[in-house]
Amino acid sequence: MADKTSNAGGGAGAHSVSIRDLSKYYGHHAAVDTVSLTVGQGEFLTLLGPSGSGKTTILMSIAGFVQPSGGDIMIDDRVITHLPPDKRNFGMVFQGYALFPHLTVADNVGFPLRVRDVAKDKAREKVARALDLVQMGKFADRMPSQLSGGQQQRVALARAIVFEPDLLLLDEPLSALDKKLRADLQWELKSLHRSLGATFIYVTHDQEEALSMSDQVAILRDGRIEQKGTPTELYQKPATRFVADFLGKSNFLAGTVERAAGDDMAYAVDGQRFVQSRPERALSEGDSIVVSLRPEKIEVRGDEPEMPNRVQGRIEAFNFNGSSFELHVKTDALGSLSVTTPTWRCAVTPEIGGTVWLGWDPDASTVVEDR
Repeated sequence: MADKTSNAGGGAGAHSVSIRDLSKYYGHHAAVDTVSLTVGQGEFLTLLGPSGSGKTTILMSIAGFVQPSGGDIMIDDRVITHLPPDKRNFGMVFQGYALFPHLTVADNVGFPLRVRDVAKDKAREKVARALDLVQMGKFADRMPSQLSGGQQQRVALARAIVFEPDLLLLDEPLSALDKKLRADLQWELKSLHRSLGATFIYVTHDQEEALSMSDQVAILRDGRIEQKGTPTELYQKPATRFVADFLGKSNFLAGTVERAAGDDMAYAVDGQRFVQSRPERALSEGDSIVVSLRPEKIEVRGDEPEMPNRVQGRIEAFNFNGSSFELHVKTDALGSLSVTTPTWRCAVTPEIGGTVWLGWDPDASTVVEDR
């Protein structure tokens, strides 16, 4: 899973964003609890988390629509915590397109320029350029009611970028669209980000969306940042059980460290020994650990594999997903394991009750904090 090329440095108008000890309380409830993060110039940062984790509250605080209970928000080195929303020069795109139904596409996109008293000739040029960027130039004279949902969202994007904002904020803009259209617009948003070189802050609860589009992802839980990093870092090296479980699927193996010295370590689960690449944090013999093992990193064999970690089991259930099989395999030592294997190279023909061997390398899994 490759990260997209970063826009490090950003475009000429790109700005950095810093949040320091941001908090927002509603009564005694902390919607955001002492959050600090930095978004570099031209970066695409996604705030990812379940409902109620604080991601939209952070975005709306940056936009100026929510007044923080504490902390500061800065653009470059300028504090904007108490600056009114209309003075921040930020573009915003919401889940609802919020287009004016009585205005044409061109007039909708040009509205931010009109309120800024941009000259008509210059405004027409900017509108045409913005519509071309989102591939909507030929629809300039249409009304919103004549457009599909995806086309309306493109128009909303054009309206958000037409005045060259200092920052683009996007609050689940694709969640109302069907799966295929969402996937298409993800590619277009990535392309738009590269074209503009601007700083994007994106909110979603969709893990695949966050992984596919972002330079950096901040995973939120109960108003705090659980972990922040590149999509590859978060997926391959989750710090906690929550991150591993929220960001994709994972099997969790609870064991006891048997050997902690050397280039790798050994741990036991229900009397069976497994080998694990050494984690960054120090562990000692006898420590309890939790290991995260992604389903796609487990090999399925008909015969016992010559691998450091192997276990035999029986297929409890399986799904055919076209390009892959998803198996649930019951083992004596580890309980039920979820396994994903490409259809074209699956070494067995899945059948309920069939006996299989599972194997994985020491660096296929990672030790996580049990929280």
